[in-house]
Amino acid sequence: MTTTMTARAERPGAETNARETTGPIPPYGGTLVNRVADGAERASLLAGAAPLPTIAIGERILSDLYLLAVGAFSPLEGFMDEATYDAVLDHMTLPDGLPWSIPVVLPVTDSEAASFEPGDRVALIAPDGEVAALVDVTDVYERDLAREIASVYGTEDLAHPGVAAVHALGSRYVAGPIRYVYGSDITGFAAENLTPAETRRRFDELGWRTVVAFQTRNPIHRAHEYLQKCALEVVDGLLVHPLVGETKSDDIPADIRMECYRTILDLYYPKDRVLLSVLPAAMRYAGPREAIFHAIIRRNYGCTHFIVGRDHAGVGNYYGTYDAQEIFETVDRDLLGIQPLKFEHSFWCTVTGQMASAKTSPSTPEQRVFLSGTKVREMLSRGERPPAEFTRPEVADVLMKAYRNRG
Repeated sequence: MTTTMTARAERPGAETNARETTGPIPPYGGTLVNRVADGAERASLLAGAAPLPTIAIGERILSDLYLLAVGAFSPLEGFMDEATYDAVLDHMTLPDGLPWSIPVVLPVTDSEAASFEPGDRVALIAPDGEVAALVDVTDVYERDLAREIASVYGTEDLAHPGVAAVHALGSRYVAGPIRYVYGSDITGFAAENLTPAETRRRFDELGWRTVVAFQTRNPIHRAHEYLQKCALEVVDGLLVHPLVGETKSDDIPADIRMECYRTILDLYYPKDRVLLSVLPAAMRYAGPREAIFHAIIRRNYGCTHFIVGRDHAGVGNYYGTYDAQEIFETVDRDLLGIQPLKFEHSFWCTVTGQMASAKTSPSTPEQRVFLSGTKVREMLSRGERPPAEFTRPEVADVLMKAYRNRG
């Protein structure tokens, strides 16, 4: 059985499928994978795609496909085979022991799977009907739904958006290395959609030897700003890296969030120490396991540190407040390579008139104003302006205008 998770540096011919490994930290697994076909190779692959069996993919899988292609999921070269899938679920590692927490899989229906077998090449068809990639099939296997959702999400509740999304996938998974032939941007934010190779070059140009990444699917509110600026005290630069792939229907849309990010960074952050770039990933809402996954991705983008705050990647009450921090103590930190920066729940302290945490504030609980993206969304849905303790006024202006325009 052939796996697709081996780093290119470990096999002959790696240089033909790898990017330069600039930046402050080596990519995960040692080499930044590149599965993007361009020029004559792309034309040849597209010309040969017409008679191939096909697999229709949605936005969620298109996001994974793109991230595989540009090396954000290094050392993976394609979708996981059964041995890799089992290792991730059972041990939270790849088969060689490298920590890995979320399966990266290609689902198919039974009817699609009947049209090909291992050894065949198949074409992945994007939601717009165009060929997105070619996959050389190495494995087709039945997914273990109950084990997957228990391992990754820790719940079987269909109200959990990640669990519901997995239930909606096909019953089998297809493995194999990919060649990507689709567009260079799938986000709508082309100027800010930097690949891992591009962020690494930017860090080198800026002279940053230590870089902290911040994951978000919400506008930056005052608690976020506090964490980011605390982190900037100990590193050279900050990568604000919002997730702009598939999210819950009640999350603030990416275009509104991007306007908020540009506004607050322009007015309240040092311009030579912050880089804004989008992450075209789908949100899993897998809490602790997704925190590890997000850290691995940010290492591939060239970051040395990763902010982990309260309930990272959580939803509802499925995970404990600091479960996403504690899980980092269960993995091999030397292999993981990226340093988590763990922060306690921060709040607006009415005693000191500033952001603080329980470690720095003299206040009692009733003298604290706790902030969250959920609270901001609830206020906006009622037509209420978020106060200055929640978010900067210029960001509140953007949000209020957007919510009025969208009804």
